[in-house]
Amino acid sequence: YVLHELLPTARYEEIAGRVLLLNSDEAANAIMVHLPLPDGVDTERIQSLIAVEKDVEGVNPANIGNIVYGRRSLVPCTALAVMEMIESTGVALPGTRCVCVGASNIVGKPVAVLLMRAEATVISTNVHTSDQGALTRTADVLVAAAGVPRLITADMVKPGAVVIDVGVNRVADADGTMRTVGDVCFDEVAEVAGHLSPVPGGVGPMTVAMMMRNTVDAVDRPE
Repeated sequence: YVLHELLPTARYEEIAGRVLLLNSDEAANAIMVHLPLPDGVDTERIQSLIAVEKDVEGVNPANIGNIVYGRRSLVPCTALAVMEMIESTGVALPGTRCVCVGASNIVGKPVAVLLMRAEATVISTNVHTSDQGALTRTADVLVAAAGVPRLITADMVKPGAVVIDVGVNRVADADGTMRTVGDVCFDEVAEVAGHLSPVPGGVGPMTVAMMMRNTVDAVDRPE
């Protein structure tokens, strides 16, 4: 790979120009824009410039939109990772009740659409959802992607459910030590769930693997 480094003071025009240059470079099969971008630079505007056929993170709005229509596209890596982890449990998705906690453009919404395409029955919740626990307790598959540390507790989980924790949150212990936790209270939910992905070591590594899959797909993409 080739790393293109820009100064923290880089402006939109410079970053956009570099993306457009790579779009036209036949030697470049895949493009990934590392975040966060400098202050004042519109991230979504930059992501929308990435050529859809080289967008291995699946962050261009066009690629995300293609998911809805079932068109061939490079799907957001984390959404792909979630689907792979669900499918690895052996659960039959058609008709299965799935609840996605969180509706971000990169994770929550794409996961919900992918689950619908798999013929699951899908509910998506957000910060305005009332009595979220009443919904999550009905889920055969629960995807936690709200970005809220330890949001999902054992009393919110249906016994035997598949629980995929997408959250990555840095929190301080009582002694001030920082550590990474998910959106799920792991120890207590592990006593209830049939399958539970850990944080760290769960969706994160699988996301990297899915980005590599997208890269291979980008190289093999027909002209």
